[in-house]
Amino acid sequence: MTNFHEPVVLGRTGLKVGRLGIASGYKAPTAAVEEAFERGCNYFTWGTVIKGYVPQMREAIRNIVAKGQRDRLVLAAFTYAHSNYFTELMLKRGLKSAGLDHADVLILGYFSKKPPRRLIDGALRMKDQGLVRFIGISSHKRRLLGELAGTGEFDVLHLRYNAAHRGAEIEIFPYLNEEREKRPGTVSFTATRWGQLLKPGKMPAGEKPPTAADCYRFVLSNPAVDVCMSGAKTTDEMRENLALLETGPMTGAETERLRRIGDFVHRRKRA
Repeated sequence: MTNFHEPVVLGRTGLKVGRLGIASGYKAPTAAVEEAFERGCNYFTWGTVIKGYVPQMREAIRNIVAKGQRDRLVLAAFTYAHSNYFTELMLKRGLKSAGLDHADVLILGYFSKKPPRRLIDGALRMKDQGLVRFIGISSHKRRLLGELAGTGEFDVLHLRYNAAHRGAEIEIFPYLNEEREKRPGTVSFTATRWGQLLKPGKMPAGEKPPTAADCYRFVLSNPAVDVCMSGAKTTDEMRENLALLETGPMTGAETERLRRIGDFVHRRKRA
């Protein structure tokens, strides 16, 4: 792969997705979200029971649907309710507000251990009803996701991976089937380590901090990652992130630099 502009298949879902995902929580302007979509960034995460559905993302989705491009959109609806009743209630409410009849993926988040059987069965019932097409899970517990990678119960895994937190390279990625069509799709979050990798004061002596795009590029340079989630508050930030699409995987020297910075940030935090 020469650049990140080309889409990939999201594991066994068969869905074609852009490499850079768009998270709604940073509340980028509607026009910026639509611009990202036109550039091929079609994996959107949206909706939580706690915070509600972000209106900027809702309007972008409505506009995308109005243009007849629903089939290009891959919408991952999050639920933190840990309740089948409230998940279905809020999912239906959110879909209706955006003019949709289904989400492409329902993400159960965040779990430190395997969700109770009742929640998995509830998600499967929503799938049977046509409210969602695939089921995913989000967790900070890498070993859990490594265990779930081969069970077939979840079609998409949302996982933490960045230059400072690289445990997925040992605890998740080796457990993914080498054949993409047989493994769950992989979506990485917290590429900037909640902004810590961007701060000059957090860097080793004499080291210039990476940009957000550098952090996304580091993540996407790992072939085990299908999508890297991005966050933008403004149109300018969105465009800075979108510039990543014309780049390709990091060189060995660039990767080592990010790993060196990541190790320093991680040690500094623990200290």
